[in-house]
Amino acid sequence: MLSWCVFALSFVPTLASADEPSLVAWAEQRVQVSIVKPLADQGGHRFSRSRPMPHERRVRITEATLSRDAKRREFMPFAVDVRFGAGDWKQNDIVGCVYRASGSVFVKRGDAYFPASLLLGKAAEPVAGVCQVAAEART
Repeated sequence: MLSWCVFALSFVPTLASADEPSLVAWAEQRVQVSIVKPLADQGGHRFSRSRPMPHERRVRITEATLSRDAKRREFMPFAVDVRFGAGDWKQNDIVGCVYRASGSVFVKRGDAYFPASLLLGKAAEPVAGVCQVAAEART
């Protein structure tokens, strides 16, 4: 009888996993909170001759599995696409990655990666080795 109960319980999903978001949903939410929402909030207060604010932004997680950098830290790459008016989406307006353990978000500028706060006008230095898949993981 006891073995039958154990067998039956093995098919019941755990409550903890039902409450936890998927990795992709978690990463999308981190990018929304760290980049998309702050940029939207900042957009209404800006008067300049720079590029107009997009009407819409969408987050895409470009790989649904975790990657590891040279320090074995897990991250997920993302892209933010933009649309101005009713036109087509411009893909990869912002690219970067989200680190699983810390929740840190980094964005690419040129060949370097910076903390996402750079997009909000805060001074930031490039961070070496982030968002780059370790060489042994590529083989």
